[in-house]
Amino acid sequence: WFATQERQLECIRRGKDKVVTSVIVFLQVHLPVVSMYYMGMMFSSSYQSGSEESRGKCPFEPTLKYASVFVDGAFYSATSNNFLGTEPIILRSMQNPVRTEFKTSWLNEPSFVGMEIVPESEFSPDGDDDKIYVFFTETAVEFEFYDKILVSRIARICKGDLGGKRLLQRRWTSFLKARLSCSIPELNFHFSIIQDIFFLRRGKWQDNRGLHVLLSVIQEAFSKGSYRGPVTVEHSHVRWMAFRGEVPVPRPGACIDNFARNLGYNTSSDLPDKVLQFARDHPLMDASVNPIGDRPALLKRSSNYTRIVVDRVTGLDKQTYDVMFLGTDDGYLHKAFNCDGEMFIVEELQLFLSPEPVQFLQLSAKKGMLYVGSLSAVVQLPVSGCQRYKQCLDCILARDPYCAWSQPAHACVLLSDQSADTRNLIQNVKYGDASSCLSVENDVRKYLVTLGNNVHLKCVPLSNLARVVWKFNGSRIRDKDSKYLLYDGGIAIFNATVAETGFYDCLSVERSKAKEFFITVARYALYARQSTEKANVDAATDSSNEAEAVGFQSSVSTYLLKDATKQKFVGSQKENLVLKLLGAGFALLFFFLFIWNFYKGHISLPWRIRDTGSRDTDADLENPELTTERSGAVRESSAVQKDTSFLNE
Repeated sequence: WFATQERQLECIRRGKDKVVTSVIVFLQVHLPVVSMYYMGMMFSSSYQSGSEESRGKCPFEPTLKYASVFVDGAFYSATSNNFLGTEPIILRSMQNPVRTEFKTSWLNEPSFVGMEIVPESEFSPDGDDDKIYVFFTETAVEFEFYDKILVSRIARICKGDLGGKRLLQRRWTSFLKARLSCSIPELNFHFSIIQDIFFLRRGKWQDNRGLHVLLSVIQEAFSKGSYRGPVTVEHSHVRWMAFRGEVPVPRPGACIDNFARNLGYNTSSDLPDKVLQFARDHPLMDASVNPIGDRPALLKRSSNYTRIVVDRVTGLDKQTYDVMFLGTDDGYLHKAFNCDGEMFIVEELQLFLSPEPVQFLQLSAKKGMLYVGSLSAVVQLPVSGCQRYKQCLDCILARDPYCAWSQPAHACVLLSDQSADTRNLIQNVKYGDASSCLSVENDVRKYLVTLGNNVHLKCVPLSNLARVVWKFNGSRIRDKDSKYLLYDGGIAIFNATVAETGFYDCLSVERSKAKEFFITVARYALYARQSTEKANVDAATDSSNEAEAVGFQSSVSTYLLKDATKQKFVGSQKENLVLKLLGAGFALLFFFLFIWNFYKGHISLPWRIRDTGSRDTDADLENPELTTERSGAVRESSAVQKDTSFLNE
């Protein structure tokens, strides 16, 4: 519905953003069996065609998170109760209205995520009541830090709670909350903010093993765990500590069951003031709720999940698999499932053209459709795209519980669309064993290559999770080989010579249960032809089995190969430059050594020897005293001169 101009101006005067408040917001639709209830926001105004007030049932603006559930004609909501969003509330309306206390010990700046009802009264030997569980993140009051610490919480209220008689009038007497703990034990790393929840509802909740185990842990924390409460120490300093005193009977925060009825308490309004006082002052439990296995079920680096839905699928082996669909903050959808303790991501899909968070994710199990929404787009897609798997090996190695390989149709088909006769279908979800698939020989593509040209061979892996391995004449090509460039989409061979002619095989490598499967995707045979002309060659554009490779038209941008060629050319230039610098350095070092030896007199030139001899003779004539001492040297010098003159003659 549209907001009037007066309402929009009122929101703007109160400090709201004009762009946000001008948007028509449709928050949630509840479809009970008998009637229909539309939940929306009309800028702090109730729906005009109804008589229900919207305060406390939905937020005052779409940026605030909220949760709600419709149960037996009563509407349960967790949101803000005032325009500024400073008064959090968990409210039951339309029947027996009850709400939370406005105290920070109950709710302290919460951000609500989800709300679910579990019919625990069914087949309960203790006469227990149905429970409504609320999931949210809030600022912790029990920790002492300078900064605010956010923690994830799970709160519980009883469906039959009517409030107290004198204390907690029209307030929850069964409100209890505990911390949700999720961490990596070996790294001591804790995840403190809950993003989304999903309850898998198929049949009785008791038959859901995972939900039954988790609810047992939750019931243990609420029904048998210790309470935490504020204690004043050291001059009015308040600390939250575990309560070690005597707990009143019946247990505060518990639902009315057979034990309470035997004591004469048939409704919450019959509870004594002592129990209600304790419940009001001790809403926080000391124990935390840990996940099954005490670790995350799925952890993927560089992925922040925002939404989750789960579907239960029966495979060809009659086993049930819980498949999770997870939206990320950059607009991707991950499909994963847990098989015997191994979490396996089947596929990863990009949903939007530009990266933006997934803010809405809904599953229609009957239609087999997913509905994904962001601020700018809504996407509808099937739970599985089996038709994308073109080969038997590809279909089996994907380990998608929705898909199976049909031998008569030679196609990967949706298992739910097949008839009761499944003898001609192949599926192996647990191990991904593709040995049942018949081997398929790939045609060898033959090409004539002009020597000296650059050759490009295309290859596309079978899935996003597969990696590519290239082989030349049976030997694997390494990334370090400067003759080749391996990149997404193929391989480039630079300046082809006779040594590069031969057989090239492209293999798609899939990993399943610590076992690798090698699937040949493409085979090429390159033959040499002499030519002096150089050109870029694309051997994948010709679909014939034997052709001459000329020209270059590729789905891979041409500048990629040019850049690669340029990089290799620059690399060779760098190598030549390094060699030249080393040679120049050695030459310079030799020159300095020569000068130093010449300066020290270790090396003498012939003309310097003669000059030195003549200067010595002149010095001897001037100093007769040295004549005798140097006579031998003079004779030796004259002898050398005579020998030299003799040789000259």
